[in-house]
Amino acid sequence: MNNKYELIYEGKAKKVFSHSESDKVIIEFKDDATAFNALKKAKFEGKGKLNCLISAKIFEHLIKNNIPTHFIELKNENIMMAKKIKVIPLEIVLRNTAYGSLCKQTTIKSGTVLAKPLIDIYLKNDELNDPLITKDRIELMKILSSKDLDSIINLTLKINGILKSFFKNIQLQLVDFKLEFGYDSKNNILLGDEISPDNCRLWDLNQKNDTIVSLDKDRFRNDLGGLIEAYSEINRRINNFI
Repeated sequence: MNNKYELIYEGKAKKVFSHSESDKVIIEFKDDATAFNALKKAKFEGKGKLNCLISAKIFEHLIKNNIPTHFIELKNENIMMAKKIKVIPLEIVLRNTAYGSLCKQTTIKSGTVLAKPLIDIYLKNDELNDPLITKDRIELMKILSSKDLDSIINLTLKINGILKSFFKNIQLQLVDFKLEFGYDSKNNILLGDEISPDNCRLWDLNQKNDTIVSLDKDRFRNDLGGLIEAYSEINRRINNFI
């Protein structure tokens, strides 16, 4: 990254740099992989590039479908330019199919297709291990207004409809995904972060039997191997579809 850009923030998977225009940022995707609140770490050469390319294509698709996002343009294979946002410290998780933590915390069986999408909201705080949080607690902590929370929930449901259809077209089942939002300089709510196999659970629909084949970060979480191959396959399918 050019020295003229100042590092503003470094997260587990990305670095955010300043831009000559104060309302924009440069986002560099890293090859690092983390799981279980960074208790498990590794590096995969090419992962950052794949997540950046996949995210850019999906953001472009969402923008065409009238979803407000922070994405502006791809600068190169692992760097994108985005609108600068004040990140809301909440992780919005939408589940279409029961899997993972939902099944550990409830009596719902793994693989159950949910009658309607379930939205779980987590406080974005590594020290507290990103706890599940209620609407009343969000209000109590003055994180954002109930009106803005409703807007985010409605946006998440709309995004789910678009993404489910998008992924089904490339033979992938959208099991669940995590979104983050923020405010731009005019106080508009924008979708931020990334949309990639790092924060979406994607199952291959090309399987002839009921075997689950994950093409997402579960390949790293569950020591399945083939993470770069899985991400490359998603990128290939998206390029063939768009």
